[in-house]
Amino acid sequence: MISIAIDGPSGAGKSTISRTVAEKLGYLYVDTGALYRTIGLYVLRKGGDPKNEQQVEALLPELKVDMGYENGIQQMFLQGENVTGQIRTPQVSMAASGVSAHSCVRAYLLELQRRLARENNVIMDGRDIGTVVLPKADVKIFLTASSEVRAKRRFDELTAKGENTTFEKVLEDVEKRDYADIHRAISPLVQAEDAIVADTSQLNFEESVALIQKIITEHLSTQNV
Repeated sequence: MISIAIDGPSGAGKSTISRTVAEKLGYLYVDTGALYRTIGLYVLRKGGDPKNEQQVEALLPELKVDMGYENGIQQMFLQGENVTGQIRTPQVSMAASGVSAHSCVRAYLLELQRRLARENNVIMDGRDIGTVVLPKADVKIFLTASSEVRAKRRFDELTAKGENTTFEKVLEDVEKRDYADIHRAISPLVQAEDAIVADTSQLNFEESVALIQKIITEHLSTQNV
């Protein structure tokens, strides 16, 4: 099986780009960030503090997170409820950053992620896929863009959904999330030594997809995978 690891900061377009490339290559797309977002949503619903590891760990035994696919699109289920449309808010994003810093949560999800890679050709994105989850991935990519560009993309997405916010607030959230992800003690956001950097600051979506697909196909061809 072939595994592609795509890491990078929040708002870099990892999910949409990885999903599109996976469709083009016929691979299974695994959005690991959605797993952490789903756990973050559960902690918020239970009135817990996502940054409090003891509170989060106490909730894990009763937690049931499932991943399914409808028309090739990943769906997230929490206690049997499809929450795919509820895990993309700024509040849940920060909660995801909080819970993802805990070793108990990462251990809870690690085997699920690795099993998917053992059983399928996958493109898996997240923060530590190439460094921790799939350290022997066939291709590793660090997908990034400037914080201003990422905030603008996120702002446009939120306003299109009718949410009342400002670019300045979204930029502040992006920078806070970056700091939290980079400075957490467990599996911080870091570029794998053998990862190829793909900066999409000056690229539109179609150009970004083409770049990632080109990197993958070229590196797989040189490895004769």
